[in-house]
Amino acid sequence: MPAKIPATVVTGFLGSGKTTLIRHMLQNAEGRRIALIINEFGDLGVDGDILKGCGDETCTDDDVMELSNGCICCTVADDFVPTMEKLLDRPEPPDHIVIETSGLALPQPLVRAFNWPQIATRVTVDGVVTVVDGKAVSDGQFAHNVEAVDAQRKMDENLDHETPLSELFEDQVACADMIVVNKADLLGDAQAMSLATRLGEEARDGVQVVKTSMGALPVEVLLGRGQAAEDDLSARHELHHHHHHHDAGDEDHHEHDHDHEHAHGHDEFESFVVTLPEITDPKAFAEHVAEVIRNHDILRLKGFAAVQGKPMRLTLQAVGPRIETYFDRPLGGDARETRLVVIGQAGLDRAGIEAALAA
Repeated sequence: MPAKIPATVVTGFLGSGKTTLIRHMLQNAEGRRIALIINEFGDLGVDGDILKGCGDETCTDDDVMELSNGCICCTVADDFVPTMEKLLDRPEPPDHIVIETSGLALPQPLVRAFNWPQIATRVTVDGVVTVVDGKAVSDGQFAHNVEAVDAQRKMDENLDHETPLSELFEDQVACADMIVVNKADLLGDAQAMSLATRLGEEARDGVQVVKTSMGALPVEVLLGRGQAAEDDLSARHELHHHHHHHDAGDEDHHEHDHDHEHAHGHDEFESFVVTLPEITDPKAFAEHVAEVIRNHDILRLKGFAAVQGKPMRLTLQAVGPRIETYFDRPLGGDARETRLVVIGQAGLDRAGIEAALAA
């Protein structure tokens, strides 16, 4: 049976920078074929045009699909599932699907839709990424332009105008596998740090919180999380069970204090390679590595190890402290050593990590 195609759900309020994050991801896709589903409402089909213009071979017009009926959770049967089937039935299906929800959407009903029998065996939720306007949330506001978010609500007669933004925000955080504190450059280091810590405490255990400006997140940190979120819905429960969380459109306004044309590099992230001798016990080694990851806040770790007395190479891949190991191929002429790539936010304690891994 072919492996399921991974899908990443990107959620967050209007103006938090979801489109910028996705555009950056498409421009740095590194050869992955990424299809995009955008949940729009009414005539606000702006995002689609921006993204279709990204002019990259990984992002052809056919790879951008729009769900134009507003609320994903109400149109699962007639809109979302058929759109997914269309993508999955292609002669060359995408390597990864990215779904951008509208700003007032709850991620939970969308994740639940992946259990629909027509698509359940073919696609899996790789991870839910919640993008947060760091400056606004730090100021206690949730959105840079609260009036715009309220106007967005009033456009949809199905939406309960009484639900406070804070509750919608809590639901987006409760479902997240990764929280991206965007526009961190508008906060001081200390402020960005304390906000990231606070959001980490509000989220489920093991949720990674990263800081970016301009949504510049390395694609390997964003994709390939392997969370299978649809199997773990009870842990991501909506805190507020009201089905009137319909969503109106989402037009990621070019915030006036941000020049989005100016793309940062990945100077907020760093990676380095640690080389170690061969190992004796894969299980004990994996547990040791998980411990180092926890202590040093490492986002990703991947690499290969030679195991004493074994001809096969051991592959290690970690998303946070969750580690997967398997033997993939004979080492052949490769050196009998262990090489690990460590990826995290800038400022990793490289010497400390190298020493801890070698211990």
